[in-house]
Amino acid sequence: MVQAKAHAAKADFTERFTSLRQQTMKLTEPLYTEDFMIQAHPDVSPAKWHLAHTTWFFEQFILKPYADHYEEFSKFSNGLYNSYYETQGKPFPKQYRGLISRPTTEETMEYRRHVEAAMESFLKEGPWNEEIAELMETGLQHEQQHQELLVTDTKFNFSMNPLSPAYLENDSFAEQGETPELEWHAYEDELTTIGTDNLHFSFDNERPEHKFYLHAFSIASRPVTNEEYIRFIEDGGYEDPELWLSEGWGIVQEQDWKAPLYWQKQGGIWFYFTMNGLKEVRLHEPIAHISYYEADAYARWAGARLPTEQEWEYAFRSSEAGGTFLESESYHPQPLQSAPGAYGDVWEWTRSPYSPYPGNRPPEGAMGEYNAKFMSNQMVLRGGSCATPQSHIRSTYRNFFPPEKRWQFSGLRLAKDGVQK
Repeated sequence: MVQAKAHAAKADFTERFTSLRQQTMKLTEPLYTEDFMIQAHPDVSPAKWHLAHTTWFFEQFILKPYADHYEEFSKFSNGLYNSYYETQGKPFPKQYRGLISRPTTEETMEYRRHVEAAMESFLKEGPWNEEIAELMETGLQHEQQHQELLVTDTKFNFSMNPLSPAYLENDSFAEQGETPELEWHAYEDELTTIGTDNLHFSFDNERPEHKFYLHAFSIASRPVTNEEYIRFIEDGGYEDPELWLSEGWGIVQEQDWKAPLYWQKQGGIWFYFTMNGLKEVRLHEPIAHISYYEADAYARWAGARLPTEQEWEYAFRSSEAGGTFLESESYHPQPLQSAPGAYGDVWEWTRSPYSPYPGNRPPEGAMGEYNAKFMSNQMVLRGGSCATPQSHIRSTYRNFFPPEKRWQFSGLRLAKDGVQK
């Protein structure tokens, strides 16, 4: 029985591996050779690097240690495509990834095909145990994370071009509907359970399941929209230091922030750069590409606050991810149609710093570097975005970024203390 289950799991991994690798390549179909090399900022990576790094993951953690007679495509792969795994050798500096013109884009594709062929053979004939299965699952989830990064990094890289090139040629930016009325979902004091012990898959930073006492709170039925955020801008939100945390106010002044990332005003009308090029801002979609500091300032201006990550998880513990995700192929938040208890379209900043849960123990070895080493100076986001694969997200998922970062599809949902009527 155990062996039969193992073979079934192996067959499932084979199908998912093939499907996810094809999905990644589909994301690159609109790109020309020159597009694969661009790195417009140290925070983002070239598309070519994402293709190579996700390939390196399977080669480094599965094929090299477990596949008999595996031959590396290149002896330089580990030095070039290791992101931050110090246990695996010295990573190439992230800020210089755009300088790697050789291997070429075509050679990168050959590397990808070489590893895929070896993986398909391994999944048919290679050894199989619980440790390999866990590494495979992590590798697939890791590929999905980089699918999201391919979208967000490509958007930022394209945005630096004054011609505002379009990644997508279809035009789906007609305004739709009206913003549903904001309602408050109220919750009383309660001792609850946060996190998960689901090992089928959860990242180590989501574990373990633990008790947490929630004081009464209320959370908004939907995210804040572009129309609402424009009111904040027009009311002088970026000029009022009383609304801002000190560090955030310093960044606003230093970098001359006047609006979210990608926004510009032309003839009194707000436009933003999208994967379809430069478009007029749609009023009824969730605000995106704001920092934690902007989200916090808006919440204060609105007479509210950001939810804690525990409040957010508790409020959405029984909800389905019902917004716009990567599979829609729009790669942009869509106008809100209703106000269900669902999440998606934009990542939602919380007021919670990224830190380990009580009793958390990172895995030993390289997998212990996946999340735990970043638990410093970062804030938690919840929910997933229009660039996140829907099959990758869940209510316990903890995303994290430094509070000043804006290139992700990051927005906000309001919360308040106590029970709001």
